[in-house]
Order: sequence, then C-alpha cells, then structure tokens
Amino acid sequence: MRKFLVAGNWKMNGSSAANDALVAGITSGLTQSGSVEVLVCPPFPYLAAVAEQLRGSSVALGAQNVSEHASGAFTGEVSADMLVDIGCKYVIVGHSERRALYGESSEQVAEKFRAALNAGLTPVLCVGETLSERDSGRTEEVVAGQLAAVVALSGIASLASAVIAYEPVWAIGTGKVATPEQAQDVHKFIRGRLANENEDVAAAVQILYGGSMKGENAGGLLRMPDIDGGLIGGASLKSADFLAIVAAANEI
Repeated sequence: MRKFLVAGNWKMNGSSAANDALVAGITSGLTQSGSVEVLVCPPFPYLAAVAEQLRGSSVALGAQNVSEHASGAFTGEVSADMLVDIGCKYVIVGHSERRALYGESSEQVAEKFRAALNAGLTPVLCVGETLSERDSGRTEEVVAGQLAAVVALSGIASLASAVIAYEPVWAIGTGKVATPEQAQDVHKFIRGRLANENEDVAAAVQILYGGSMKGENAGGLLRMPDIDGGLIGGASLKSADFLAIVAAANEI
C-alpha cells in the first residue's frame, strides 16, 4: 500500500535563523507523525545545516535541483553525488519553474532524473500543464510527453525508484487550486499511462499533487484514490501550515 508523502519545496526562501525555527517547529510537531513520510527541500546553501538539524528525526532531506553531469567544469552546478554526500535522499527534477524560467527541456529533465538515480537519490519528477495548454485541451498530451522523455532514457522500471509530482502550473503560487476531481483526473491518467507499460510500477509509485495545497484543502485532495501526498510550496514555509497538511494526511 502506498504511503502519503508530504514534501516541502522552500524555493528561494529562508535564512539560517528562519530555517532553524522552521525545522525545529516541524520536527517537534511530528511526534505523532503516523505513517506519513515527510520531506523538506531547502535552497542549496542551507542543505548541510538542515541535514544536521534533521539528524535523528523522521524528516528526509531533499534538494531542489541537480546537474545532469557527474562532475567537471560546470561552474555553479551541483552534482547528485554532492547531494548524497551531505545527506540528501531526494531531489526535485523538472519543476515547472525550472522548465519555464530556465528553459529546461523534457530531455534535460530526463538526464537529471537519470543522474539522480545513478547516485542513489530518489527523484521527484514534476510534470504538468500551463493554463493555455489546459484551455486548449492538451493536458494529457503535455503530461504524457514529459513522462515519455524519462521512460525513453531510463526505462519504465526506473519510476519504481522515483516519485512523480503533478503540478497544474496555473495553480502554483496563484491561489488557484485544481478541484479534487480535476487533480484526480490527471493523477489517474498518469497512473494509467504507466500501467500501459508496467502495472506493478504504476500501482506502487507515489504521485503527489503540487498546486497550492494547504491545510484547509488538503483533506479533499488527499482522499482522491490516486493522490499520494503533496509537493508544497508556500505552505511549507510555516511549520503550523505544513504540519496541518501532514495532519490531514494522517486522518485519512
């Protein structure tokens, strides 16, 4: 049976003092965390410090991005092995902001996915459509293409060692949220698409919802049969808000 995963993507937010308070609030509030898996993804400069603060807790550490290259003359990049070296277990790849703002193609995302797997990290593969793509009826086409790039490079079995996050790009940071039924439709499509190639992988892979999930709407979303947690942006920056989502997952 799939467990819920609640993952906090802090994006480019935080400071040493703010992070200390946030992590302390999260870890102290998880004394009754149940079976929900919890992950936080701070900015690169704070990964080592947060790793130390999380030591001995049940909260996993992830990064927000990774290079597709193993090492070499790639100024400003961070390799998967480096992330493992400082204690990361997960890494986000293909976030919509990376695709839209930094021009990452699905092929480059697939290479990052493979690099993460090769280093022993669990990639959190983000897929999703923009508002114009949804309005033109292309949601399934776009999501299928993003998945296909990874499967073509690493094989369907690789997704057994990964997490997928569906991000309706139109609902990220806008305050808009896909209805539980809208989100479920795409999650069901993703699982069905994978099942066409490997039913066992499709049944086991966690598929998170990544579009403005909050404590007040988490329950409705998480009760959908194919939604296995959330990739949380703004609500991950306050421990009470983040813990409310974890609590909602524990109640299901």
